[in-house]
Amino acid sequence: MPRKTPPPLKIAFFDAKPYDRRFFDAANRKFGFEIIYFESKLNRMSARMAEGCDAVCVFVNDTVDAAVIDELVKAGVRFVALRCAGYNNVNLAYAYGKLLVTRVPGYSPYAVAEYALAMLLTLDRQIHRAYTRVRDNNFSINGLLGFDLRNKTIGIIGTGRIGGVFANLLTGFGVNLIGYDSHPNAELAERCGLRYVTLEEMFKTSDAISLHCPLTPDNLHLIDERAIGMMKRGVFIINTSRGKLIDTRALIEGLKNGTIGAAGLDVYEEESDYFFEDLSNQAVYDDQLARLLTFPNVLVTSHQAFFTREAMTNIAAVTLQNLDDCAENRELANGICTHCDGSRECPGKTRPCRGGL
Repeated sequence: MPRKTPPPLKIAFFDAKPYDRRFFDAANRKFGFEIIYFESKLNRMSARMAEGCDAVCVFVNDTVDAAVIDELVKAGVRFVALRCAGYNNVNLAYAYGKLLVTRVPGYSPYAVAEYALAMLLTLDRQIHRAYTRVRDNNFSINGLLGFDLRNKTIGIIGTGRIGGVFANLLTGFGVNLIGYDSHPNAELAERCGLRYVTLEEMFKTSDAISLHCPLTPDNLHLIDERAIGMMKRGVFIINTSRGKLIDTRALIEGLKNGTIGAAGLDVYEEESDYFFEDLSNQAVYDDQLARLLTFPNVLVTSHQAFFTREAMTNIAAVTLQNLDDCAENRELANGICTHCDGSRECPGKTRPCRGGL
């Protein structure tokens, strides 16, 4: 008898936007998976929509906590594919032994690093304010004074893929680069003239600080009242990583008292109810976000630093390849679990981690 062809992998795709469909449908021509797109974010209630699916595909503001994992397992789901690099929204300890979890660790470091630089330059030269003025036929440049980046000290927290590209971009500006990372990159330091320092020295000496590190329990509110209290008056802060790296209340106080000269925020602590959605006909009920939006020296964007054609193409291709590797029981180059976080082989295992199974 002829061998039966197994049915295609069935994927419940949460928090789907039109651009997601475009890029994932294009990438799926190679795999032929059945993708069911849901506009809803993944949470305990919506997890039931994955009934009969082999996998869920989730993004930064989907919830994959213990309750959701229980619902997914009950629905027959075996794989969780994150279409992003960060995984702080997944309870990895609880997922261990229940679900394979994969991510996209390096979709385009250039996209995020270039965006961080764009935010820094926009705030420095106040391009966002100048654009608004001219649209109102106000051609005055009074109050739009900026400064040369040359000879300024730029601090980079996290010098991995994205932080490394950010450092490379800044070498052409003649700045003094300092960095902080638990795993210093000697080659990057030599190539870019970057000097590794303690966090305390970075806070005290930087004219601008850009965050390029993942969110972990150890660095929650890395930028808090104490850290801001050490900073030079007028310091710029750029965050394209994760919102909870910054204590928003402390940031607002720093802006009010002038310690923080400007802030570029592509992420926000409580962004999940707002970012990626069109809420133009509603009020912003988050008091802290509403307050941030009142400052002329604060630039808030909706988690779009990653959003380039190249990055979206890579995200779709790698996410679906991860799921194909899961389904075919291959080694998972991008699997993550509680033991290794996808960065090395799990203790006692003879092949790369399979996300906990």
